[in-house]
Amino acid sequence: MTTGAEREFDALVETDTAPPARPTVGEPAAPPDASTAVTIGGATVVDPPSTPRREAPATRLDAWWGRVLRTPARRRAWAWAGPLAVTLLAAALRLWHLNTPATLVFDETYYVKDAWSLVNLGYEGSWPADYDPTFAAGGVDGFLAAPSFVAHPPLGKWLIGLGMAAVGPEDPASWRISTAVVGILAVALVAVIGSLLLRSTLLGTLAGFFLAIDGHAIVMSRVALLDNFVMFFGLLAFGAVLLDRRQSARRLEAWRARRRGAGRDIAWGPALWARPWLVTAGLMCGLATAVKWNGLYFLAFFAVYTVVVDMLARRRAGVEFWLSGTLFKQAPVSFVLTVPIAVVAYLASWTGWFVTSGGYYRDWVADGGTRWTGALAWVPDVVQNFWHYQAGVYGFNVGLHTPHAYQANPLTWLLMLRPTSMYYQGFDEGQGGCDVARCGEAITSIANPLIWYAAVAACLYLVYRVVRYREWRYGAILVGVAAAYLPWLAFTDRTVFQFYTIAFEPYLVLGLAAVLGIVLGRRTDDRSRRLSGIGVTAIVVVVAVAVTVFFYPLWTAQVADWEFIRLHYWIPSWK
Repeated sequence: MTTGAEREFDALVETDTAPPARPTVGEPAAPPDASTAVTIGGATVVDPPSTPRREAPATRLDAWWGRVLRTPARRRAWAWAGPLAVTLLAAALRLWHLNTPATLVFDETYYVKDAWSLVNLGYEGSWPADYDPTFAAGGVDGFLAAPSFVAHPPLGKWLIGLGMAAVGPEDPASWRISTAVVGILAVALVAVIGSLLLRSTLLGTLAGFFLAIDGHAIVMSRVALLDNFVMFFGLLAFGAVLLDRRQSARRLEAWRARRRGAGRDIAWGPALWARPWLVTAGLMCGLATAVKWNGLYFLAFFAVYTVVVDMLARRRAGVEFWLSGTLFKQAPVSFVLTVPIAVVAYLASWTGWFVTSGGYYRDWVADGGTRWTGALAWVPDVVQNFWHYQAGVYGFNVGLHTPHAYQANPLTWLLMLRPTSMYYQGFDEGQGGCDVARCGEAITSIANPLIWYAAVAACLYLVYRVVRYREWRYGAILVGVAAAYLPWLAFTDRTVFQFYTIAFEPYLVLGLAAVLGIVLGRRTDDRSRRLSGIGVTAIVVVVAVAVTVFFYPLWTAQVADWEFIRLHYWIPSWK
């Protein structure tokens, strides 16, 4: 049975035609005579008095939890408190000693310096050779007016630069504050989306908790790379797609009622233009693409998902030509609502390049480049220059085959065979606070092994659930995983890294929380069944926390005994 707070969430995402959801896990229903009214987004959602139920909770824990959440006010408080608690935990783990190490690590050498020159020049300027030590020592104004060729669009670097401008570029924490904030907000998003999608604040909070304490997510929030931004905007798009699902289903039902009331047929279905959440999803996908081009995959996969959802909604609504009606009436409208705004968002991220004259290839035609002829001769030089630049970026990205010690084939990503070492510094006794024969400090993106492997296994199980039971919530989670992972399988010979998986990690932990919800069962289940479910879930949580405590020094560049460091390399390829 669902709680009042969860029905408020449910009113935002559940379709009228979806099958009833599983009862919540450990969260009681409102008292028989209670009703709840809550205003969300300008609309008032009212819970009618619930039907009295005679089932008693299976365990004392369920009974206690029922007493804790026995009033609507307490349920509303819990709906906010759970996500807020894991968000604060994420903030503590990501912001602590964010300025350590005080040197550029891994690809920070590109993105941090690019970001600061972008803030000052409007485009990515070049830097003197071997400038990293000077930059870390405070020489942040050594950029040159000559442009630098960059492999990724500017938005992520603008965001890094915003943090540097706010905190001061001489402070290493300023290089990383933007990725840290985005990583913290992602935990909050996962908790809220999980609560909406799984119809349980407990499960949503659990998903956020796993992301909060996972090492890969922590590392990617403590280094100034771009992938956290791709993950964040993709997650925002995912949430918008879920909200559009609910809203469009309601509008389809309203359209059907009007047509039937007027005696008109509904054979082809409507073309729904009023879909603001779909527009939002397009915008977020455009912003993800403006960070790195793999953000475009979110747009493609979510577009296909939306079309499929529209087809199924029309079939359930009794639309006779639900397939052709969707493809030829609604799909073109959905395209117009999403793709143009995504393109505008992408182009807007290049504003600095367009409004200045110093960017790379900014004067390519004037400098001797081949001007377009024939039917395209009218195209302004600035557009031709920009197109040539984008073609160069494409050629670089698809042709990147430079060997790297930490490259990881996408086929092995789910097995986590080659996590990326972002930074390592060794010390002898008496150096850097080392009081034994040999010490080191490291930043390595090894995920919490329990969370990672359990989440991968959980998502594989969800594939079975979707095929066997057609459970759309689990299907939505798998679409998120597929959008950020499957396209990379076409680039198995390219130089790629394990840390790219941050883009789909939120969906992995959502899958893990969903399966733990199945394990937990209902609060009215057989007592032994319920106790075993609670026990298994508790063990997973406790062991996950213990593993995080064990690995945290290797995620945060803490000085540690070399022998202690070696204990963390559970698989030889992790070294």
